[in-house]
Parts: sequence; structure tokens; C-alpha cells
Amino acid sequence: MSNETIPQRSRSDQTKGNGLADARVVVTGGSAGIGLAVAKHFAALGARVAVLDRNLPVGLEGVEGYRADVTDQEQVNTAMRQIAENFGGIDVLVNNAGVSFVGTVEDGSMEDWHRLFDLNVLGYVRTTRAALPYLRKSGQPAIVNVSSCSATNGIPKRALYSATKGGVQSLTLAMAADLISEGIRVNSVIPGTVNTPFMDKIVAADADPAAKRREFEARQPTGHMVEADEVAAAVAFLASPASRSTVGASLVIDGGMATIRLPKE
Repeated sequence: MSNETIPQRSRSDQTKGNGLADARVVVTGGSAGIGLAVAKHFAALGARVAVLDRNLPVGLEGVEGYRADVTDQEQVNTAMRQIAENFGGIDVLVNNAGVSFVGTVEDGSMEDWHRLFDLNVLGYVRTTRAALPYLRKSGQPAIVNVSSCSATNGIPKRALYSATKGGVQSLTLAMAADLISEGIRVNSVIPGTVNTPFMDKIVAADADPAAKRREFEARQPTGHMVEADEVAAAVAFLASPASRSTVGASLVIDGGMATIRLPKE
């Protein structure tokens, strides 16, 4: 299907109802955690949602799965083309696929470092390149990159992961500058410590799981971890016409981690 045959949605179509009803949304890494919450949230708002992942969610109403590895440009191109054909175009890309890594700058092999950059940063590059021809046909295109508080805060034993998310932050600004002239808005979300299955695994593996969970909760001045649904709502806002003047911004959902310092008791 050529780009010319993809029908362009008018802005009036995009602003009906909550602004995302019938929007055509692609979420990468949408089989678990934040990505799954984002996919479910968009579907609940009436959007048509496609999850692009190596592992696909099962039985989610309003969500379609497309199998692809974001480290493989050919697989990504094929999946994005199929989504555009089935949905009649693409309006929103949520770049979320990625993995974490625990360790200091001395930890991990060079293969580990290359693998994480290939997935967490170049994965966003590949999916964006594949989606852009279709986003350019949308009446209200938006890209939301999922970053991390690790990009903006010095967190122990997150050197590799922090470096990749710092790359995502810089990439977001550069993409926003390059694409706004075409009407494509690019923004990011910066979650704090999010209550996901990944965090559950870290907690369970600790010698004192209860103490480890309290440690993660205490990172946020609110005293609790961020919920994935909270991040999903922020992503949806940045993708919606309600944020049409928001460009190159980072919406922080971190329970005050970056800005509030509570006195020690």
C-alpha cells in the first residue's frame, strides 16, 4: 500500500469527543507494564490501538497485536505497513519498547551496552522511521517517547539504563525540532519508579523483599510508586489535541522525585 492511498484524517475528525476517539495508535513494547497500560488506556478512550512487540497481549478488547522485534528494521517496517493498511493510517506513535539493566558503569559487558542502546534508543529510531510516512498523512500526528527518571536523576546502579534514557531525552528534543514544521508533535514522559512486573521481580529477588519494596516506595516524596495507569494518562494527554501547543516537552510523573526534598526525620 503506497503512502498516497492512506486517507488523511482532518483535524475535525481528531477533535471529536475526547479527542482520541477513532485515533489510530501504535504502542511499541505493549505486552506488559507501562506499554500495556498505555494500550488499554487508549482503547478505553475509543482509539484503534495496535501493539507492536515480540510478545503479544492476549484478549484485550480494542487492541490488535503485531509481532516485531524493534531491533530489526525489516520486521518493524512490515508491521507498521500492516497496521497502516488495516487502520487506514497512523495518527499516534508511542515509543515504549525497552529493557532495564542494573549496574554501575563498570558492570555489564560491551555486548550488554550495545544491546541496550540498540533496543532502547535505536529501537525508537527504527519505529519512528517506519511510522513517519503514515504520520505525515494524519491530520493530528503525535509521537510520545517513554523516557525515565533515570535520565534526569542520578540513581545508583542504573548507569547503562540511564545512558540510554538520556539518549531518548536528547532524541526527543531533536525530533521535535525536526518534525514540528510538518505538524508532527514530539514529546516525552518521564516516569518515576513505576509499579510494574519488572519491579516485582527485583523485589522478589532481594533478601528482604518487604524492605526492598519500601525502598522503592520511598524514592518518591509521595511515598508510593507511580502506577502504570498514571503514565498512560499522561501519554494520552500528550497525544491528544488538548496538548496541540505542547512540543519538545517532558511530562514528569515521578511523585516529586526530581523536585521535592523532604527533611529527614
